[in-house]
Amino acid sequence: MALSKMDIPRAAQHFLECVIEKCERNCEFYCNPCHLRLCKQCRDEHLKSPENKNHEVVLYQQRNRQLPVEKCKIHPTKDVEMLCEECQVPVCSKCVTQREHRGHIFIDLEKNYAEKFADFQEEISKIQDYFLPTSQDLQKEIKRDSSEIKHIMDNIRTRMKTEGETLKSLMDTVVSENMKQIDQIEHSLLEDLNTQDKTLDDYITYLNNLVKELHRCLSSTETQKLMSEKKPKIRSIPETTKPVTPGFTAGQYNKNDVTKLLGKIHVPNTKAEKREIRPIESVYNTTMKPTHKQMKEDRKKSDKKQTLSLSASVTKVRKFDVPGVNNVYHVSLDQSDRLWISDNNGNLVQTDLQGNVIQKIKTSGGSEGYHTVKQDGDLIFTDKDKKVINRITQDNNITEFIKTGGCIPLSIHSSHINGDLLVGMKKGIEGKVTRYNKTGKELQNIQRDNKGQKLYRNPHYITENINGDICTSDFNNMSVVVVNKSGQHRFSYKGQESRFYPHGICTDVLGHILVCDGVTDTVHLLDQDGQFLSLLLKRQQGVLEYLHSVCVDDENNVYVGQRNTNKLTVFNYIQ
Repeated sequence: MALSKMDIPRAAQHFLECVIEKCERNCEFYCNPCHLRLCKQCRDEHLKSPENKNHEVVLYQQRNRQLPVEKCKIHPTKDVEMLCEECQVPVCSKCVTQREHRGHIFIDLEKNYAEKFADFQEEISKIQDYFLPTSQDLQKEIKRDSSEIKHIMDNIRTRMKTEGETLKSLMDTVVSENMKQIDQIEHSLLEDLNTQDKTLDDYITYLNNLVKELHRCLSSTETQKLMSEKKPKIRSIPETTKPVTPGFTAGQYNKNDVTKLLGKIHVPNTKAEKREIRPIESVYNTTMKPTHKQMKEDRKKSDKKQTLSLSASVTKVRKFDVPGVNNVYHVSLDQSDRLWISDNNGNLVQTDLQGNVIQKIKTSGGSEGYHTVKQDGDLIFTDKDKKVINRITQDNNITEFIKTGGCIPLSIHSSHINGDLLVGMKKGIEGKVTRYNKTGKELQNIQRDNKGQKLYRNPHYITENINGDICTSDFNNMSVVVVNKSGQHRFSYKGQESRFYPHGICTDVLGHILVCDGVTDTVHLLDQDGQFLSLLLKRQQGVLEYLHSVCVDDENNVYVGQRNTNKLTVFNYIQ
């Protein structure tokens, strides 16, 4: 399938062009000595010339920066182009002959400038990707701690007030009960005294009446009658008792007793812990000094990349059925020349490169990129129902690896750079991307851009580019969202039509982003800065329809799955 201009919609974004006259192809390479942007064909022509055969031609992203034109301060008609290593000053060709520089060593200023430029760019990148975001994260943590401190103190105040009110209520209850008891005692004592008082009243009345009777007898004129009267026997005085009055013992307490009742503030005698600062290696593995072997391997890979470019056409390699699935919604590459393929009904099968089934498991996954293979060969897949991430070791043991709390894990990708796990999640209508290290420790949460706007709603497919960018397909946002390794928003790609429903997404060895569009049933090809390059694959009636999943292997073959069949088609588009 030819990648002609007809494949590029009118609304396509502008891409960098080759500078050779009448060549309008995409620029992929850069000649450092000539400072020329070149396509693959023009690069080959450029190097065929005998005078250019030793020129350093690199990928455009790896180019040396051109030395700014600057006049020599001593010889104004001359441009500075060398650096005196001893004096550390830029000089022109005429300065070299001067007495003050006699015997000095001169180095290529342009090369030195390019190295300095690259060093400073690296430092800027470190600041923007690590130091600044990490400092901002610490600042956010401090603000969260301040908010938490206020919450804790308000809670203590409420508890203290409650304790005081409770004690006061208990005091009121005790005083009330004591008052009631003293009232009862008083009533009982007074009642007893009233009874004694009445008894004495009756006795006094009795005595008065007796005295009257005796007086009457004495006043009688009849002696015989007095003589016949018997001497009265006076009743004894009734016994009475003195009341036993209650006493009151005052409570024995002091401030410490009240403090024990109410509780007291205690500040832990613990030294404040230093806030954890994530190591720069978690963001910049490349900042670690590489070994000689690593440098050699990186050089080989770089040399290999420089020989690769987009083919003029897309070639079909093979096509095969995948038994055990109804359709092909996601493909994960295994290191052992095997594939993991899933459909939208939770069926997940492992096959060889010819489609022969090796094993099959049942999951809760559906139409999202919910599985990936780690560097050690273990399969990792999400469980939406239990909100966990599972791991299947190579001896087929399934274990629960990570719990995602209240968030539903949708998509997952194992980094080929450092082995971290990137997980697209959602909770309600909000989405996020979380980074875990190899052991399952949470390292990073990405939810909003620098302006505080939400980045994700439904990140159902996720991958990582060669520069560490995190690329997600967000179905509800109808966009491909790309952030750098520190979580800073780089760009969002909205497609080339009015509607764009991105599904499967992957990247290749050249840093291209490949994404399936569910509206037009096409595979869009973007560069790593989000510029549209072409429609890599388009619907072919009866041959290639309903494109949904996409994956690129180490041989630069692209695997394309469809949602209406269990067939997997393999193409080659890089040479």
